[in-house]
Amino acid sequence: MNILLNGVMVVTGLGLAAAIILVAFSKIMEVKTDETVERVREALPGANCGACGYAGCDEYAKAVAAGQAEGNLCVPGGAKTAEEIAGITGRSSGAVAKRVAIVACRGNAQHTRTKMTYQGISTCHAANRFFAGDWVCPDGCLGHGDCVSACMFGALSVQDGVAVVDRELCTGCGACVKRCPNHLLQLVDDSKASAYVLCRNHQKGGVTRKGCDVGCIGCQKCARTCPVEAIHMEENLAVVDPAVCIDCGKCIGECPTGAITRILAD
Repeated sequence: MNILLNGVMVVTGLGLAAAIILVAFSKIMEVKTDETVERVREALPGANCGACGYAGCDEYAKAVAAGQAEGNLCVPGGAKTAEEIAGITGRSSGAVAKRVAIVACRGNAQHTRTKMTYQGISTCHAANRFFAGDWVCPDGCLGHGDCVSACMFGALSVQDGVAVVDRELCTGCGACVKRCPNHLLQLVDDSKASAYVLCRNHQKGGVTRKGCDVGCIGCQKCARTCPVEAIHMEENLAVVDPAVCIDCGKCIGECPTGAITRILAD
C-alpha cells in the first residue's frame, strides 16, 4: 500500500514540477501582442485585397501600428475605416482617394463578332490560351467572368458578353484588375471626371473595324481636337492622360466609333 502511495506521490510531484516548468517557459517565451495592432486589424474590413500595398490586412495593421504606413490606405474601408484608425493611433487619417474599376472594352455581342464557339473550361485565362477566345478582337473582354469571381463585393457582372462594373458596389480594391488576362480593367480616380478610351486593341483601323464597331481605329481625330494635348497614340491606340484631361468632351464628340466615353465623378 505504501509502495502504491509513494508511486502516486512521485507521479503527482513530477506532474506538478512539469506544470511549473511549462508555466515558467510560457512566460519566458511569450510573444507579447501589440494591442494597437489588434485594434487596427479589427477596424479593417478583412478583404485582404492588397490595395493598401501590403500582403494583407495583418501586415498593413502591423505597419500602421509601427508608424510605417498611413491609416488611410485601405480603399475598401474608405473614410470610415481611416477615421477609426486615426482614433486608435492618434494620428491624422487624411483623405481616402475613392477609386473605381473600369472595363476598357465595349465590344459586347451587339458590337463585335465571333470567330468560333469556345466550349472549353469557362474561365477567361483558359479561353485566352485557346486562340484568344470567341471574339474576333484579340484584346477584348473574353466574357467568362474571372473578374466577377475575383470581386468580393459583387460589383462585377458579365452582361451581353462584356464585364460591367457597378460603381456603387465597387470599393476600388483592385482584385479584378489582377485577374483579367487582357488587362482590360483599371482603377481610376472617382473624384475627377475624365474621358477614357474604352478599348485596348492595337490593330490597324481597318482590321479593328471589321471585328468591332466600337473599337479605337487609331484615326487620331481625338488627339488633334484635344485643346490641352491630353491624348497621345500608342501603337494605333488613343490613350487619355486623366491628369491632364479637362473633361471638355471634345474628343468624345469627335470619335467616329464612340470608343471614348466620360467617366463621371460623384
